[in-house]
Amino acid sequence: MEYCKDWSQLKVTVKLEHLDTLVAIMSMLNNNLMIEDFSDIDLKTCYGDLIDESILNADKTVAAVSVFLPVDRPFTDAVAFVRERMEESGFEGKIEIIGVSEEDWANSWKAYYKPLHIGKKMVIVPAWEKYEEQPGEIIVRMDPGMAFGTGTHETTRLVIELLETYTKKGARVLDVGCGSGILAICAAKLGAAECKAYDIDPVAVRVARENIKDSGEANVTCDVSDLLKQVDLAGGKYDLVCANIVADIIIRMAPDVGRYMKDDAVLLASGIITERAEEVVDALLAQGLCVTDRLDDNGWCALVVQKA
Repeated sequence: MEYCKDWSQLKVTVKLEHLDTLVAIMSMLNNNLMIEDFSDIDLKTCYGDLIDESILNADKTVAAVSVFLPVDRPFTDAVAFVRERMEESGFEGKIEIIGVSEEDWANSWKAYYKPLHIGKKMVIVPAWEKYEEQPGEIIVRMDPGMAFGTGTHETTRLVIELLETYTKKGARVLDVGCGSGILAICAAKLGAAECKAYDIDPVAVRVARENIKDSGEANVTCDVSDLLKQVDLAGGKYDLVCANIVADIIIRMAPDVGRYMKDDAVLLASGIITERAEEVVDALLAQGLCVTDRLDDNGWCALVVQKA
């Protein structure tokens, strides 16, 4: 098959029982999906010689979903996003990038990851790029590896923009589902005194720890945690909580997150597709939380949430 030179195919294969959940995850990247599911082919009602042999011999216990991504944008965020959402949903899948040579795909995105200005003063700079800092800028150098969070995805950009407004000097910050650690590092550079970052994925934690070390921010730590289960409260509650995850997970967190927030604390909730924003808002309101601000970008939204 020939692929358009301007697009690469991100294909994920899972066990058939997880197909519906995978479709929901992949639709967060793009609504134009290609689904390969041969389980419902009824050979009794088909003429076998009219069906492609590859379909007849296909494994009927698995299914695949594909999206097509422009090659001039780094797809590491998309891959990490899908991997993390599958992990959170309790299943695994085979991830392939088709249209990029297998031996190069893990690094080829670096050619398109350039310094990115976010908000008024944050600049996310790839670790391998030279960049001359301008007066008033805050530089965050990142090598996201295969963890979600380069700053190129709308959800990450929205939270970083909000961090500029809501990070107070000396604040204690909690980042749940930290990916590459980018949000905790940004908060530290904006003046937070202590940042605790957590992720369910050990690979993301390893990447985040490397980025934290390279950032020189000694007040940022990262550990493995399933949502809020192992979050450290020994130092007290938090002034600011970041959750750049996905609508379903934020809804699951809603009953518990208030216990980790000081009375005047702020929750920045992102990773929410606009179609599900009201559902998330309702879940937060039901727990005595109040949405005080909202940013939208290209079908995604981030919410600013405070205790009522």
